[in-house]
Formats: sequence, structure tokens, C-alpha cells
Amino acid sequence: MQALGRRPHPDLAEFAYVEVATGPMVIEYMDAGGIDLAILDGEATPTGGMGIAKQLDDEIPARPPLLVLTGRPDDAWLAKWSRADAAVSQPIDPMDLTSAVIGLLEPHP
Repeated sequence: MQALGRRPHPDLAEFAYVEVATGPMVIEYMDAGGIDLAILDGEATPTGGMGIAKQLDDEIPARPPLLVLTGRPDDAWLAKWSRADAAVSQPIDPMDLTSAVIGLLEPHP
């Protein structure tokens, strides 16, 4: 949240964040709708963000874009396997994260 701020790009609306701590809560929020982008921790335990990303892709037909934070750049293939739309490795580079988020949220023709 600190790396992105409230409005990382003038063409985007101000962000309102929802922070959850468990896999079941992520699923609950996503099922309820109203989430425009999910940033998932690929290193979380016991349920990692990559497994959640795959589950969301399987279960929510009109899911929002998914970005997974990976432990290292070499884990990008795992994020792709999880069907995440983007991945950013830790430690978080604010410019990389912002670029990925803007790319996911920009309207595409």
C-alpha cells in the first residue's frame, strides 16, 4: 500500500484498500464482488497467493485482475502457472509494482 499510494496514476480513481489475512477471507471478499484488483502474497502460509489465484481463476468467471507477489524473480513461472495476470518479486520495487498495477487497471481498447 505504501509503494502504490492512493492514486498511482492520474487516469485511475483513488484506491481504497481492503486488507485480509487468510485465504478463506480472500475468497469471501472476491465472491462478494466489488474488488477491482487483487494483490496476493505468493509466499503466505498456509494458503499461498498462487494457490488462491488459481482457485479464483477456476471459480470466478468474471474475476478481477490478479497480481502475485513472489519471493524471487525466478518464481514468475509459478505465478504464470497460477493464472495470475502479473507478478512482481520481492523485495518490492515501487516502480515495478506501480507499473504492473497500472498495466492491469488501464482500459484496453
